This record gives sequence, C-alpha cells and structure tokens, in this order.
Amino acid sequence: MDPLLPRYARILRLSSVAFFNATPLVWGLDHDPGISLRFGVPSALLGDLRSGQADVALLPVIDYQRMPDLRLLRATGIGCDGPTLTVRLFSRSPIAGTRVLAVDGDSHTSVALAQIVLFKCFGLRPDVISLDQRSDQPGETLLLIGDKVVTDEPAGYPHQLDLGQAWKELTGLPFVFALWTARPDVELPDVDLNVLSERLIASLDAGLRHVEDLIVTHAVPRGWPAETARRYLTEHLKFTIGDPQVAAISLFHELAGELGLIETPVQKLRFA
Repeated sequence: MDPLLPRYARILRLSSVAFFNATPLVWGLDHDPGISLRFGVPSALLGDLRSGQADVALLPVIDYQRMPDLRLLRATGIGCDGPTLTVRLFSRSPIAGTRVLAVDGDSHTSVALAQIVLFKCFGLRPDVISLDQRSDQPGETLLLIGDKVVTDEPAGYPHQLDLGQAWKELTGLPFVFALWTARPDVELPDVDLNVLSERLIASLDAGLRHVEDLIVTHAVPRGWPAETARRYLTEHLKFTIGDPQVAAISLFHELAGELGLIETPVQKLRFA
C-alpha cells in the first residue's frame, strides 16, 4: 500500500479503539510514515477530536451528534448485521424485568443502543448507573462490551441479550458502532479525505487477508479462543459502510433523539 506522506503536507493523526475488533481496520497504518496512530477506549475518541490530538478518529456513531460540523468518511467502520458477540446484556433474572442498567462506559454508542432496545422491545426506561455502582439486586442488568465479554464473561447470568441481534430484529437493518470521522478543520491542501478513505479501505482489505496473523498476534494473547476469534472477524463483524449502514446510523440517531439521549434537532449525516 502506498504511504500517505507524499500526498500530504503533514503527518495525519488517527485515533482508533484498542479492541480486537478494530485490528483489521488499522492493518499496516502503524508503519505508514504519513500517519501517526494512537489507541484508546471508544468513549475517549471524541475528546481526541475536540482537543485536536486526532484529525480523524474511529468515532462511536452516537458521538457524531455531540460535536458540530464533523464529517464522516464513507470508508470503513465497526458494525454487525445480526449478533455482535461482544455487546451484550447480562441479567440474573429475565431482562424484561430490568429496573437498573449498569453500564460499561467505554462505549457511548452501546449505552445508547441498550436504552433504545430496552425501550422499544420491552417498554423499559431503567435507571442507568456505572458498573462499579452495581449492587447485584433483582432487576439489575449489566451492559458489557469488548474483548472481556468473550475472555472474561461473568458467571451466573443466564439471561443474556446480544444487542446487535436485538437491533436487527427490531429494525431489519445492520448496525454501526463506530466509523472514521474527521474534524471540521481537516481539509485540503493538508489532507485529501478521499485519498485517506481509499487508504483505510486498502488497510481493511489487507487486514482481512491476514486474519490468521491477527488472531495469533492480537486475539489469543488476550484470551480469545482462536476459532471464536476467527468467526468473530469473518462472520459477526461487518466493516464496510454502504447505504444500509447509513440508513441504520440515521435511524439510530433519530431514536436516540426521541429518548433524549442526544440533543435535538438531530444533526443530519455529513460525509466528506
């Protein structure tokens, strides 16, 4: 893959999530002399854009509504079209009886998705607390995301709900958790976002050709069973952004606005 440096007047700063699910998206970017790549939890990436530490970030889609004039890249992202495996609700009692939702705050998108699913599917508006405030009382449901759902699944929670599957059954659409998003001031002549989009697509293509390398390097050391990791990357996750994904993001924002999870009026999607 051609490096970006000859096409730009400066190094381009990218922020990505540090989970296994992002590894195909950033294949080779750390060796591109035109890119400076940093990693963090999903909830930290909006701060990277706001502070200027990142020009472009793999931003949770809910956070698009929390900073004006961002631009989406129709390149790659993290999504699903059914079960996601790593974004799930756990409860000791039926989820339809949820009164308190204890959330993993690492992902703003997943927290909003959980509230939408609980309201639309069960008519519930539970109190939302952080995981460290949970009391393990009846009616308490946990939202867990990321690698730990597979590598450190909590015991004693027979009632579970995969939020990707719940969204698919509710809407008939895929779901997008995060996609590459640029700050408002990232523009020509310093940065050609169309060239960057091509580079990100090429990076994904290369990453998917090296799934076995990703499993050995990133999944197994984190405690993933190799076959589970293989199915996760090749079956559960969807990385491309097409018209169904755009429709899903728009609907997600609309429903989040109806529940007061983001400010209204909802910003329309703006692509670079």
